Amino acid sequence: MKMIVGLGNIGPQYKQTRHNTGFMVVEQFAQKAGLQFTSRKMEAKLATGQVNGEKVMLVEPTTFMNESGRAVGALMRFYKLDIDDLIVVHDDMDMPLGKIRIRPKGSAGGHNGIKSIIAALGTTEFNRIKVGIQHPQKSTVVNYVLGKFTEEQRALFNVAADHAVAALFDWVDGETIPNLENQYN
Repeated sequence: MKMIVGLGNIGPQYKQTRHNTGFMVVEQFAQKAGLQFTSRKMEAKLATGQVNGEKVMLVEPTTFMNESGRAVGALMRFYKLDIDDLIVVHDDMDMPLGKIRIRPKGSAGGHNGIKSIIAALGTTEFNRIKVGIQHPQKSTVVNYVLGKFTEEQRALFNVAADHAVAALFDWVDGETIPNLENQYN
């Protein structure tokens, strides 16, 4: 089974904000794959089903971003998943808007959701798709990441989200992370 985790914050006030990029990408994947978030388990909303013959579980932690590892760690242990069967989708403000970067491992880079997952799993060796949201020029980081995309920014984000969703489908189909890096980075 493949586990795809989107990072974000729960609650209507955070819907469509830059920090909910992971949720938005995973929800777009779910829609294209015909999956629905119908259950809750271990502090997460889940959508499960078959995608091109592979069992897939989509995960949106229902904790706040900074505690995402609680859900990810518990689900990984409960389902006895191998670390290679996990991929996490999240925002990255140190990347240009409209770009994605696939990585097989790495530091948290200041992202509190990733810090929490690293702490829960005890490793930095898990797959990620980072989606660029660009660094704020004048506003504070907190206000920026919790703000919504402008219309112009949303068009660039949509391009990145489409690429991230395509990469997720390729990963589920068995494409290796190095090949995905070459194709999408």
